[in-house]
Amino acid sequence: MKIGAMYSHLNGREHIHFHRPSLWDEIESVIASVDAATCKTKISKEKTMLGMVLFSPKAMNKNFRMHLGNKGWKESRTSYWVTDDAQLIRKTLLLDPAEQKKQIEGAGRRPIRSYNQTDFVKDRIAIEIQFGKYSFVAYDMFVKHMAFFVGGEIDVGVELLPMKELQEQMSSGPYYYEAAIYDLLRQGRSTPAVPLVVIGVRP
Repeated sequence: MKIGAMYSHLNGREHIHFHRPSLWDEIESVIASVDAATCKTKISKEKTMLGMVLFSPKAMNKNFRMHLGNKGWKESRTSYWVTDDAQLIRKTLLLDPAEQKKQIEGAGRRPIRSYNQTDFVKDRIAIEIQFGKYSFVAYDMFVKHMAFFVGGEIDVGVELLPMKELQEQMSSGPYYYEAAIYDLLRQGRSTPAVPLVVIGVRP
């Protein structure tokens, strides 16, 4: 596959280039290593594309997972505690999990354990491979990467999406790079408050 387009939010790409150039080389290498032709395996059952051979999100995910795993990118989780009191959440948001739970209990509220998980993290850079629907992409950019950044686990989040030309050869539903950039830009220059690199890939 190839990089079709790229957008750097809050200097995310520049941060990687300056602080961890070898990781940027790995990201480019992984994208180039995925053979798009081997991922075109899904026979469509949709009325508008009945019988067409389409790119399979599962096959693409499997390929990216294999190549990233071979280079030492691993899953990571960040845990935290929530409750029903918004003011209390604001107060405990930046504390470590043990202290969050302690203060929530101390305020007489019920602490509820929660977590965010990301599939690929290495040396404070997180990657999400997203060939799914809009809601998953929005969650990645505005919640998941943000949670890891605020929690001190990462410095930059990378979101990898299909370009429109690739998405058109997939089942209906997957989101695509051009729409994601539009949604990101209309939030303003500083939202979300986490450095990101959004990459659009094409066959």
